[in-house]
Amino acid sequence: MTIHKEGYKTIAVCAIVFGIINILSFYIISPHSATVSWIIFFITLIFLLFIISFFRIPKRILTIREDAVIAPADGKVVTIEEINADEYFTDNRIQVSIFMSPMNVHVNRNPVKGEVGYSQYHKGKYLMAWHPKSSTENERHTVVYRKEGKEILVKQIAGALAKRIVNYLQIGHKAEQSAEMGFIKFGSRVDVILPLEAKLQVKIGDNVKGGVTIIALW
Repeated sequence: MTIHKEGYKTIAVCAIVFGIINILSFYIISPHSATVSWIIFFITLIFLLFIISFFRIPKRILTIREDAVIAPADGKVVTIEEINADEYFTDNRIQVSIFMSPMNVHVNRNPVKGEVGYSQYHKGKYLMAWHPKSSTENERHTVVYRKEGKEILVKQIAGALAKRIVNYLQIGHKAEQSAEMGFIKFGSRVDVILPLEAKLQVKIGDNVKGGVTIIALW
């Protein structure tokens, strides 16, 4: 397991705060109540370890398959429905939504190999990630991949805790399947907008792994 570069600054700040709190606790609180000082130490240590864990990149064998759409994120499938697309596409499509809890790996990956035909950041609200309107009203970054005349759209959507979406793709970029697309800090959601003829391989409630689980064949 390694730590993602997006976490270096956050982890450093948290480590400094951890050190300051416990130094003050040792000199001010410990002489009067060692028990309270130890409680503060363990609570702050658990928080620091949680922050480090959040930015982890676990070792895993990534899936590379030409006819497959791979999960762009870790999490639980919370929505599968036919929609009338509201960005880039104007026809009916299948939407697969993956909810990422703060405990999930938050690296986002390219679901397919192809050229980036569209990449757009949108400012927005911070509704809970599972809220139906989060897909259209929350802060988000949208990317469209083109491959052999076919296109799919992926939305990185901020949640109530997520305050920063990072996306590494630009229009014209040649994306490699399962390579890093970006990162969302803290709880969030990723939507995949597929053509109607795509053959789904997941159902609502399934837990998927980014870069590993096949969510559809096309």
